[in-house]
Order: sequence, then structure tokens, then C-alpha cells
Amino acid sequence: MSTSLKTFPIWAFFSLLTNGILMLAVILLIWQQQRLSAFFGIVTSPEPINLNNSPQIATPDLGRRHQLSYQEWVDILKQEAKVAADQRPADLTILAGDSLSLWFPPELLPEGKNWLNQGISGETSNGLLKRLKIFDRTQPEVIFVMIGINDLIRGMSDRVILDNQRQIISYLQKTHPTAQIVVQSILPHGADEATWQGREKLLAVANSRIRKLNQQLQSISTKKGVKFLDLYPLFINKQGNLRREFTTDGLHLSPEGYIVWRSALQIYSDIELKSQSQRPAGEKG
Repeated sequence: MSTSLKTFPIWAFFSLLTNGILMLAVILLIWQQQRLSAFFGIVTSPEPINLNNSPQIATPDLGRRHQLSYQEWVDILKQEAKVAADQRPADLTILAGDSLSLWFPPELLPEGKNWLNQGISGETSNGLLKRLKIFDRTQPEVIFVMIGINDLIRGMSDRVILDNQRQIISYLQKTHPTAQIVVQSILPHGADEATWQGREKLLAVANSRIRKLNQQLQSISTKKGVKFLDLYPLFINKQGNLRREFTTDGLHLSPEGYIVWRSALQIYSDIELKSQSQRPAGEKG
């Protein structure tokens, strides 16, 4: 039986649009790049979660924070998560991952949300899995997860990485049953153009392997009933490597790279996540 436009549910329409979300993000990116200077002047900063009114810890400039030990970072994130749990801010959204999440400029995060950044430089999937309990008491609406590139650099097998990803998803589903969980794809690297200090180890990981790993990660996300945001196509050049203008060293992102990510997060949140939250109870995408 055919469905007329009058009876076609609006959430279903948005689901169809989601298939083209990455192309929309590219269009928005071009628009933003053309107005980059103006963009930085008018961007609306989200309300950060601060500890005792101190400056927000995760900022684009490294400073002495680059010298913090792993445990020092964990202690900082525990404090920030405690503030979020105690204050219960509206529209709480969590970024969980490694340095790519950690150094996301606060002023570039999509507005209209309270962001809790739970990224640590050099983090692995196993490390993230072990510290998810840090933000157990928070009540996030959305949790964005990006993890895996450091596992690859350290020589971990795809099997181990994917198993850790499964456990991360399961833990978040059990601990935050009302939150929308979005697994993000692992980003490509700059290949021969990379200048990162661990360049040799980075080059040992082919971007074709990352692409295949993302395909498996998408399959896992679908089977477990969580969202998957494929950022990979937005960042690659014709050779399938991380575009030069989007990175500082072939691994970490430049301001332009974060604008790409921001665009995808904004559009994905506005189209897919909002449409799902507005669906009648019992209806699934």
C-alpha cells in the first residue's frame, strides 16, 4: 500500500535525509570556509562545565597541560564529571575519546548544549573502557564516542579493537539507558605528508585498514542498536588520506578540521538525533 505525503511521518522523512547527511555537511563546510574569519567572530560559545569557576581545562592551546600524566588527566575528568552529576545541566552531551576529542575547541562545539569533554591524549579503546565509570552519575542526552587510532598506532589487532568497542557500547547502553549513543568513525591520517613525531608507527597503519575497520564498526553499531556517524569521507583527499588543510601534523586536527567535525555534529544532531527524540514511543528508526 502506498503512503501519501499527508500520512508520511515526519520522522521517517528525516531518516531518509540522514543518508545524505555527510553531503550536507560538506556543503555547509564550503560555506563556512568561505566565511572563516566571520565565522570565528560570530560563533556562539556553548556553556562550558567549569569546576569552581576555573577556566575550562580542555582548550586548543596545549601549554603545560601537554605534560600532564594519564592519571592526572583522569583525576581532572573525574572532577568535571562530578560537577556535571551534581549540577545536572540541561542538554548534557559528552565527548568520549582521545586527543582528537580532548582538543576540540570549546568555541567550535555546536551551540545549544552543555558539553562535557572526557577525552585524554593518547587514549586507547581499553583505556576508555576502564574509565567510563567516571561519568556514571551524569545524565547525558547524547554520548559521542571516537576511539581507536591510538590502538592502531600501538599495534593492536582489529579483533581486540572491535571487541573493546563492543564492550564500550554495551556499558554505555546499560549505564545510560536513556542516552543516545553515537559511535564515530576513526579518522584517516596524512600518510606520507604526516609530520607527527610518531610518523613511522602512523605510516605502518594503512588508511585502507582504517576504512575497513570503520565498516566493521558500523556493522557492530547497527547490530547493537546505536548510532554510527561516518566522518571518514569528510576528511579524505583523492588519495584517501587526511586532507592537508584539516590537520596540523597528519594526525591531529587543525581549526579547519574541527569546523568539519562541528558541521557534521550540528547537522547530525539537528536531523537524526532530534527527529528520533520526537518520534512517538515505540517507533524505531
